[in-house]
Amino acid sequence: MTQNIPQHITVQVEGFADVAAHAGERLVLALERGGVDILHRCGGVARCTTCRVSFQEGEPDAMTLAEYDKLAEKELLGQARLSCQIECAPGMRLSALQTAASTGLEPGKAPAEAIEPAPEWTTRPGASTEG
Repeated sequence: MTQNIPQHITVQVEGFADVAAHAGERLVLALERGGVDILHRCGGVARCTTCRVSFQEGEPDAMTLAEYDKLAEKELLGQARLSCQIECAPGMRLSALQTAASTGLEPGKAPAEAIEPAPEWTTRPGASTEG
C-alpha cells in the first residue's frame, strides 16, 4: 500500500521570504502561513479581488469559473489572479498585489482548506492549449 505524501514545493513571492507549500494547497493559505500578509476579505470564495496576485513564472493554465467571472466583472482578466482560487504548484514566482500592510485593511475570515465554491475548471485566457 502506497501513501499519497504531499509534494513539498517552494513558492517565490516578491519582497518576501520563499514560502514552503504543498502541491495542491490553496495558494492564499500557503502565502498567509508563509508570512505574506495577503489581503483576503470575502473568506476565499471569489466574491472580491483583494487576494489578487500576479505571476512572473508558473501561472497555472487552469482557472475556476468563479475566478474567471469575478476577474471579468472587475476587468482584471489577464492582469491578476485570485490566490483563493489557485492550487500551489512547482515553479510559481509571483507578487502579492494587495497586503494588509499596503492597504491598511484587515483580512476577513479565514478561507477553508479546499477551494470554494466547489471548483468548476476552465482554461485561463492566454493559456497555451497545445501540447
